[in-house]
Amino acid sequence: MHDIRAIRENPAAFDAAVARRGDAGVSSEILALDEARRAKILAAETAQAEQNKASKEVGAAKGRGDEAEFERLRALVAEKKAEVAAMNTEAKALDQQLNDMLATIPNLAFEDVPLGEDEDDNVEIRRWGEPKALDFEPKEHFEIEGVKPGMDFETAAKLSGSRFVVLSGAVARIHRALAQFMINTHVDENGLTETWTPVLVREEMMYGTSQLPKFGEDSYKTTNGWWLVPTAEVTLTNIVNGLTVEEGYLPRRYVAHTQCFRSEAGSAGKDTAGMLRQHQFEKVEMVSVTHPDKSVEEHERMTRCAEDILERLGLPYRTIVLCTGDMGFGARKTHDIEVWVPGQNTYREISSVSVCGDFQARRMNARFKPADGGKPQFVHTLNGSGLAVGRCLIAVLENGQQADGSVKLPEVLAPYLGSKLTLSAEGQLV
Repeated sequence: MHDIRAIRENPAAFDAAVARRGDAGVSSEILALDEARRAKILAAETAQAEQNKASKEVGAAKGRGDEAEFERLRALVAEKKAEVAAMNTEAKALDQQLNDMLATIPNLAFEDVPLGEDEDDNVEIRRWGEPKALDFEPKEHFEIEGVKPGMDFETAAKLSGSRFVVLSGAVARIHRALAQFMINTHVDENGLTETWTPVLVREEMMYGTSQLPKFGEDSYKTTNGWWLVPTAEVTLTNIVNGLTVEEGYLPRRYVAHTQCFRSEAGSAGKDTAGMLRQHQFEKVEMVSVTHPDKSVEEHERMTRCAEDILERLGLPYRTIVLCTGDMGFGARKTHDIEVWVPGQNTYREISSVSVCGDFQARRMNARFKPADGGKPQFVHTLNGSGLAVGRCLIAVLENGQQADGSVKLPEVLAPYLGSKLTLSAEGQLV
């Protein structure tokens, strides 16, 4: 959500910032609605004052026996009361129109975000690790002999349809081990608070983190009005929904391992092989709620938290800054981390870390009281994957694959796998 006062003060700057996101300037429409709304509110207040004045005079007219004046004033009170109700209704409708329009305009990018239209205009800022030179043709995760017994797409299709998978045996255990490793690292070493949250949420929670109203088709809604979360960003960020906290409460740093659900609307025919793009998947999500002065610094810290997981797993990656045309709706700046997957001979996104400024906080009405006693301010929010568990499983399997169909697993997973760090070609941990 955008600050209407900032738009009033500098509509040209707002339109220029919106244009950087690839959208047409809309300040004139916004300000026209805002002016009409404010005019109705003023008219309602004027009519209310006239009603109040007439109400006081009714009694006086009655007391002095002036029946004609009494009836005139009583009729005037009724007339003004009806006017006030009608104008308040119109003002409320205009206010809703204004909010609806503001809710569909993307967040404004930081000035240092590169201009661009799509992923081709993203800018790489660093790399870590070198892809291994293999003396055999690498396979995709679902083609590796040792993986096949534990990754069943046919049964999943029977149970649920396309874009689902059934994991079993050693592969399921490796998947679980990765999530536990991520959570433990973030809690024990990165200072995040482990949190377990629902995966069914109220509609207003989806609105608070800007999945609604514009992107409803990307998620699943139940028949009784709940939404399945596309990411734990929804629940973790909305912990502060409607709250005004003390400045000393900040920063709050949360992490949760949850199931996530996405309809993948508009992605027909894209990444259909294997488990790269699923309707149901697991993710370890990080969310920070910070003081406005600290959010840029926090963005870098969160990015490092995600990168560090990949480094500990020995997985080569690159970090890029998304351009204005490829950023998510609610972000002011986004770092994507892409992991090397030799089966596709490319880097694929495994984490997206975004700073949202006060965009979500305005939608949630989440504020803090400054320690110096000043006026409450909106908090800043950030979110990022730390990491997508299924995609991390893909990267571990493909980077560790051997010519004989077995897979060498990262040393850091030893405590979670009974120190068995090889997935045999027969699909067993040994």
